Amino acid sequence: MIPTKICGITNLVDAQCAVQNGASAIGFIFYEKSPRAISLDDAKSISDQLPKNVSRVGVFVNHDKSFIDDAIKAVPLNMIQLHGDESPAFCDQFDIPVIKALRIKDESSVAAMNDYHVVAFLLDTFSNDRFGGTGETFDWSLVKDKTDTPIILSGGLNPDNILKAIKSVNPVAVDVNSGVEKSPGIKHHHKIKSLFHKLIETCSGINVFTDTLTHEHVNT
Repeated sequence: MIPTKICGITNLVDAQCAVQNGASAIGFIFYEKSPRAISLDDAKSISDQLPKNVSRVGVFVNHDKSFIDDAIKAVPLNMIQLHGDESPAFCDQFDIPVIKALRIKDESSVAAMNDYHVVAFLLDTFSNDRFGGTGETFDWSLVKDKTDTPIILSGGLNPDNILKAIKSVNPVAVDVNSGVEKSPGIKHHHKIKSLFHKLIETCSGINVFTDTLTHEHVNT
C-alpha cells in the first residue's frame, strides 16, 4: 500500500482510527490560525499512546526555528513539514528530515522545487488566503515527472479521487486531511476506512515516512 499520512489530527480516537486502518504517519498542525491546530502538550499526549512505527510529522507555517526545535523535542517528532514561505536555507537547519510543502498554482510554483534540498516535497493546492486544508485539488499534470525528489501528493484528496490522483502523479506517498473529515479537525472514521480500502492494492517503492533518513542524506 502506498505510504499515507492522515494530517490535521487533534484527538486520540481519530489518530487510533488512522493507524488501525493503515496510516504510515499522522500529522500535527501547529499553525495557530488553522482550525486543526493542536498544542504541543496535546500532540505529545496523543503521540505517547501510538505505536512507535508510526511517524509523527509536525506541520509548521513560518514559525521560528526555536519553536520548531521545541516541538521536535516535546512530542517528539520524526519529521517536520514546512508549509509556509520558508527559504531553502531555513529548511537546511534541522537534524531530522524536512518535507517542504509547495502550493501549486501554475508552472512557476513547480519551478521552486529546483531551489530546495529536502527529503520530499508535499504538493498542495494554492489558495490566496490559506496555507492548506482547502479541500480542492490542483492541476496534477503540472507536477508529474518534474523532479527526482520524492513527491507526496496532497490537496483535496478523498476516497473518491485518491486512485485517480495516484495514477496521474505517481507520488511516493499521499497526504489526506479534509477529505476524511466530518468538520475541520474531526475525522470521519467511515471515510478513513473507505480511503484505505481503496489504497490497499496500491504500492510504492519507498516509504518517506518510516524509512531511515538522516539530514546527511537530505543534503547529498
